[in-house]
Amino acid sequence: MTVPPAAGVRVAFQAVPPRVRSAVEQVCGSPVVEARTQAGGFSPGVAARVSCADGSRHFVKAVSAEVNRRSVKIYRQERDVLTALEPVILANDLPIPRLRGSVDVDSWVALILDDVDGRHPAEPWKPGELGRVAEALDGLAVALTPAPIAVPAVGEKYARAFTGWRRLAQSGRPDGLDPWTRARLDDLAALESTWEAHTVGDTLLHTDVRADNILLTGDDVVIVDWPHACRGAAFVDHVLFAPSVAMQGGPELTDLLALSAVGRSADPRQVAATLCALGGYFTYQSLQPAPAGLPTVRAFQAAQGEVTRRWLAQLL
Repeated sequence: MTVPPAAGVRVAFQAVPPRVRSAVEQVCGSPVVEARTQAGGFSPGVAARVSCADGSRHFVKAVSAEVNRRSVKIYRQERDVLTALEPVILANDLPIPRLRGSVDVDSWVALILDDVDGRHPAEPWKPGELGRVAEALDGLAVALTPAPIAVPAVGEKYARAFTGWRRLAQSGRPDGLDPWTRARLDDLAALESTWEAHTVGDTLLHTDVRADNILLTGDDVVIVDWPHACRGAAFVDHVLFAPSVAMQGGPELTDLLALSAVGRSADPRQVAATLCALGGYFTYQSLQPAPAGLPTVRAFQAAQGEVTRRWLAQLL
């Protein structure tokens, strides 16, 4: 399988309007003297490690509503999540970057976070690194249960997004579906309709764990990008993580779940329903036009949809 790159259209920090750059520097406490654009991810804006005149370092992410209004909303969501989570991160020394401040100027939103001295996991996945990530997710599940901040339940947050099979079934089996999916579309839609009941829980979930949202340091596994935080059963993060792992050279679903205590304890019926909902999301979204500023996201979703449909064929 050809794996599409996870990449938005990056904007250099120096290309950001001067008023926005000045506001970012005020949060940093010193003028920016160097900014290194970072690869990976889907944000159609700035993602840069910046060094300041006083020797401090920060990670700056910024986006304009003129490029993608949804990305601006997502950044504001992450700002709110990290602001609420700040005392929990400090009290428990959690491997989550702290938000040092934010900027909301004109059409731009920027977040200024700790610059984590780490790297993304290797691709294809190395067993040792994947084991470290699975262990870290187990640790976060313990530290974040019960959910320490007010967030929506996962079933509420993704109530509309996870209706892909039902939408496709109602549309009269559109073009673009493989023969197996066409034949089982009604069954998939029926199973998808049960996913919310199978994901009830009180763990604070990330729900967007992927290699590009993980940084490996000497001692820690740091999980970044928290705009989609919600509350549910701990195994959900592992299932949502699994397709990207397999797509990037890692193990199959069962083997990945076996790496973590949370995964090993998950009920197979809950796993199947959640995987079905995720597969419907990826499949439906991959058939839609690309959103503004995100030219590669549909191919990335299509690749994960292919993985989830293969697993569903085995499970069903």
